[in-house]
Amino acid sequence: MNNNPQITGTAAQIVVPNVVKTAEYYINVLGFELVDYFFEEPPVYGIVQRDGHQVHFGKSDGDIIHRNDTIRKGMPDFILRVPEIEAFYTEVTGKGAVIVQQIIRRSYGREFIIEDSDGHLVHVCD
Repeated sequence: MNNNPQITGTAAQIVVPNVVKTAEYYINVLGFELVDYFFEEPPVYGIVQRDGHQVHFGKSDGDIIHRNDTIRKGMPDFILRVPEIEAFYTEVTGKGAVIVQQIIRRSYGREFIIEDSDGHLVHVCD
């Protein structure tokens, strides 16, 4: 029997200018659902979930929003693993997702990149 603590999940956490607006994008375009409620009024934190995987949004303290690719070129803000990559691509493009990289094959599999409503890069891999 293994008594070692186990990590049972992780969640992306990004800073956004408007928690509600960003959550609505993830719900309406990427197919997530709101987890419970928004924290505080006006909202400073929100969580969305799809298929048991969460993305957390924290309201920025100012107007500057950090994107990983401003520090390292081509670095997405987080990755979604979706084995049914073509079906997901069709789903999100049908709902208006901005695709900044079409599906391409890499040595590790296929991928495409979405730019969300705040300019964060969401890397989708199969």
